[in-house]
Amino acid sequence: MKKTLVMALVLALVPTVVLASAPAPKKAGIEEKGYVWNVQEGEKSEALKLKGDAKRGEEAYEVCGACHLPSGAGRPDGTFPQLAGQHTTVLIKQMADIRAGLRDNPTMYPFAVTLTDPQELADAAAYIEKLCIPVDHGKYEGADAAMQIAKGKELYEKQCKECHGVNGEGNKEKFYPVIAGQHYKYLLRQMNEIRDGHRRNANPDMVKVIKPYTNDQLVAISAYQSSLKMPGSMCKPKAGGKKK
Repeated sequence: MKKTLVMALVLALVPTVVLASAPAPKKAGIEEKGYVWNVQEGEKSEALKLKGDAKRGEEAYEVCGACHLPSGAGRPDGTFPQLAGQHTTVLIKQMADIRAGLRDNPTMYPFAVTLTDPQELADAAAYIEKLCIPVDHGKYEGADAAMQIAKGKELYEKQCKECHGVNGEGNKEKFYPVIAGQHYKYLLRQMNEIRDGHRRNANPDMVKVIKPYTNDQLVAISAYQSSLKMPGSMCKPKAGGKKK
């Protein structure tokens, strides 16, 4: 299979690709006046209009699965996010923004550019969206977990629930991501980057919301978000596994 061969080559050359590939272009982001966070243009606009084919997308995803895992579960340490069950609109936006230089992700950029055209972006997104969201993922593990989750719930219900939903289901039409099943450490890292202005393709409305948050508040809200589950979308617990 074409993508299998590509994946094998990319994995064999990861250090070389990351260091030697041309850097991503860098377009003006959130810090610039007139920036529209979900503007639809170029390949992003084309991909969003196309009907993705999940069967073809499975092959396209093979390159992604090297880091995000075949299940789309990502890594609990937060280095690679959980992707399974994510909205196609969110996936297309993030992949296209990385490819176009609106989001800085030098680790993913060499892999993102292996997707050949808008149709392949749509296909990969369609496949990922159909994957069930893993029940087992990285959560806050401090001795004060119950307290942090309670504090985070209060913050979430005041300022996050309207966009991300009661169960962290997000909103496909508005490009609000699914956060249910996401790793605690990834959520915390991204919210720090958004608050501090390092996520250049972030929603300005979200930046305004979390700009005043302290580090402790970000820990609490990340702890709560990582505890969320989406009814009907989560994977079935493994037989003999620990009850959550």
